[in-house]
Amino acid sequence: MSDGPGQRRRPETSGPTSGDAGWLALDDDELLHRIESLPPEHAHDAELLDVVGSRRHFFVRQEAAKRVRDAERLKAFATDRHIGQILVRQMTRTDDAGYLKALLESSRHIEVRNAAAAQLRLLAADDRPRLDPGVSPD
Repeated sequence: MSDGPGQRRRPETSGPTSGDAGWLALDDDELLHRIESLPPEHAHDAELLDVVGSRRHFFVRQEAAKRVRDAERLKAFATDRHIGQILVRQMTRTDDAGYLKALLESSRHIEVRNAAAAQLRLLAADDRPRLDPGVSPD
């Protein structure tokens, strides 16, 4: 689903549509259960990305995005305001700051910009030197 500049929103669907296969052939409840049941060390990013790129309701797509292990693969969906929010929350390395700054400047969605700004603040706080609790700052 894309809602970038000059693009029209595609209607969301509730449940599978004709021609859907794999995980997309499941109804929303079964699909959400499958997504939420995944262990942390799963090998289903491909299936999750199929859901993320589908016309399913944004909540189902967001839940799938949250479980994608390789956040780099979500960058293809950065212009989608629902997935963009999930993407920026997974950008946790200092190396990701440049990408977050670019999203902050380029995204037309306030939700994505706000999430990117919050994530940049977290990264900046993590980069500050930590004082030993037993040492005085003087």
